[in-house]
Amino acid sequence: MPPSVRHTFPALAFLAACSAASAGDTPTLEHCAAIGPAADRLACYDKLAGRAPSAPVPLAADEPKPSTSLLAPKDAAAAPAQAAVSGTSGSGSLLSKYWELDPEDKRGTFNFTGYRPNYVMPLHYTSRINRSPMSPTQAVVSLPAYRQVEAKFQLSLRTKVAQDLLIDNADVWLAFTQQAMWQIWNGADSKPFRNTDYEPELIYMVPVPKGLRELPGGVTWRFGQVALAHQSNGQSDPLSRSWNRVYFGTGFERGNWTLTARYNHRLDEGPDTDNNPDLQHFRGRGELALAWSAGPATTTLQWRSSFNNTKRGNLQLEWSYPVFSDQPNGLRWFVQGFSGYGETLTDYNFKQNSFGAGVSFMQF
Repeated sequence: MPPSVRHTFPALAFLAACSAASAGDTPTLEHCAAIGPAADRLACYDKLAGRAPSAPVPLAADEPKPSTSLLAPKDAAAAPAQAAVSGTSGSGSLLSKYWELDPEDKRGTFNFTGYRPNYVMPLHYTSRINRSPMSPTQAVVSLPAYRQVEAKFQLSLRTKVAQDLLIDNADVWLAFTQQAMWQIWNGADSKPFRNTDYEPELIYMVPVPKGLRELPGGVTWRFGQVALAHQSNGQSDPLSRSWNRVYFGTGFERGNWTLTARYNHRLDEGPDTDNNPDLQHFRGRGELALAWSAGPATTTLQWRSSFNNTKRGNLQLEWSYPVFSDQPNGLRWFVQGFSGYGETLTDYNFKQNSFGAGVSFMQF
């Protein structure tokens, strides 16, 4: 037998044996078609076609599972929820957000923002008009027959000029406030400005250390402050009214309530330059302001008093509400009521009741 034939027979025998061995395990087409469950029938066809399913490779114990967030469907409710979370970032303290007391509320220097309420009240009614202003050192002046209905507006800005000065998180602020009474409904007298007051301030704010903040009743002591302020009506004698003072203040909060207190120490002036030596006897030496911010509305009640004569001083109530519900920090309806002495510097020793309505803008 030729060598090639001798080598061919063993090879054919080996292939036949392999074929016979595998024939018992390979299903036929008829066998697959007779299987009931669809998944088992599909597996049979795959095996018949030589496509054995591959087993999944198990992950290592310390290997993280692949993220499916990119493939997950977008949740329409997630956007508002995320926006709400972003909107509550910071310390959560009303006074800290206003004065940037805590590190998470800091916004840097020279960012101008609102200070006192910025408002325009086209309708402002006063019970009395001071047509003969005077003071112990100034002569009586006769003013025109101003109308009791006028407009009142206030512009008030502030900016931080130094951060973390001398004490951790203590800041220095500059502020300026201008308040005006405008006889806009008095066309007979060419709509003059009845009074305008100007007040620049330099304020040093010191946050209360965390170990001293918590007080009984859930009250938090937030800050102390010392400031230098000048206020003037910008007039010449005998209508000139002005004073310089150093004031010391502090602030507390509990939930949606805040309480601020301030004591004014007037800097002495000579008798030749003091336009209103008895100003604090009428307007008061101290101030208390209670504010409530519940929902979109805000309400502030301010009391000024010398604390030794309850018949003097003044009381002021302010209320605001958003004009557009989706813009609470935008334009707001604004209402103000006043009773007592010193609504303006010219009227520091003149008592009146007033009420005004309009809009406020540029919140802090």
